[in-house]
Amino acid sequence: MNNAVYKLIEVTGTSTFGIDDAIQSAVARASQTVRHMQWFEVVEMRGRIDENHVSQWQVTLKIGFSLEE
Repeated sequence: MNNAVYKLIEVTGTSTFGIDDAIQSAVARASQTVRHMQWFEVVEMRGRIDENHVSQWQVTLKIGFSLEE
């Protein structure tokens, strides 16, 4: 029986389009250097306000991935 071991990293994605796009951006960028990603958890959301409207979203994620054997 094989018991997996996991590691967590924390990344922050940004977007001018919305929260979902910020999440997708963070996961896509992390996937360029991290293998075996399994899940993510949103730990913080915030945004930037310019001239009385939201101009940017920032989402901080914990991404879990399994360590190689």
